[in-house]
Amino acid sequence: MKNSLGTETPRSLIIVCVLVLAFASLPLLLSARSRTTASINIVNNSTSREIVHIYLSHVDAEDWGGNQLGESTISPGQSSTVSNFTCDKQQIKVIGEDQDGCFSSSVVNCGGNATWTLTNDTTRDCGN
Repeated sequence: MKNSLGTETPRSLIIVCVLVLAFASLPLLLSARSRTTASINIVNNSTSREIVHIYLSHVDAEDWGGNQLGESTISPGQSSTVSNFTCDKQQIKVIGEDQDGCFSSSVVNCGGNATWTLTNDTTRDCGN
């Protein structure tokens, strides 16, 4: 095979280039494969806490995303499903903020029918 300069291109050089390209793209393929689209049903079984914001974060980080509820809230006795978010690990942290500005969180499994149920006994962090 001749290149643009009219000299021979060694076949082994082409093979090496193809192998390097294949190995360089392997991490991208693996990372795309490990991401799944997930959904979580959030059930508010408390008697007085209205959930006004829901955030998602990696389990061992405080890298909260945007409010998943938009303009909606989850009143006592109601539930809401947060869906179509990308989960790049097996678990995700769900953070709920109530009307008092206090936060509760739980780690849930990605995939399947994940549910987080809040009750009056669910621990809250009110910054105290």
